[in-house]
Amino acid sequence: MPKKELNLTIQPRSKTGTTGAQALRAEGKIPAVVYGHGAAPEHVAIDARAFSDLLHQGGRNTMITLADGRRKRETAIIRDVQIHPVSRRVIHADLQRISADEAIDARLTVVTVGVAEGVRNFGAVMDVITHELEVEGPADRIPDHLEVDVSALGIHEHVSAGDVNLPEGFKLLTPADTIVVTIEPSRTAQELEEAAAPAEEAGEPQVIGAEPDGAASEG
Repeated sequence: MPKKELNLTIQPRSKTGTTGAQALRAEGKIPAVVYGHGAAPEHVAIDARAFSDLLHQGGRNTMITLADGRRKRETAIIRDVQIHPVSRRVIHADLQRISADEAIDARLTVVTVGVAEGVRNFGAVMDVITHELEVEGPADRIPDHLEVDVSALGIHEHVSAGDVNLPEGFKLLTPADTIVVTIEPSRTAQELEEAAAPAEEAGEPQVIGAEPDGAASEG
């Protein structure tokens, strides 16, 4: 299904540095930089609420149409977002100019689908080891996430990055042998399994009443 078209209004800004950034934030705006395609980085301001809404609509991996009302529109993708450690509000953003047919790299969230057989029938535990995979593909077809079907996984089985299905025209940048999801016994099950395992015998059993080798028989 095609993604919803996302638009963002940008405004040129002349004041940079800490003082200029703080003044923008006080006005409900976010300082940002637009770069790429051989042009000099451009310092702009964007509306904080509009940018927050865009992020919630999946804007991190979606082409965004930028416009400032004075020139031809251009498209970009969000490359970096800085979050305040206390308020958790966006305080800065980097936007990279791209074209629709341009191949770009993106980090996509892994979403598991189904309930693993090992979890469903044997009380095992599913652990997502790698939460994002890096891929490369057409800028206008970057998906929101990657789905991993775990339904058939039994205990001690896993899915590697190379096992994940990618959309046509995309290639995996994350090493193929990277473990993404694994199914392992719960701690209780492991303890029961270890307790049930036969203890290794220390040596051969001694036969009661057997005469030692070389002993002479009485006569």
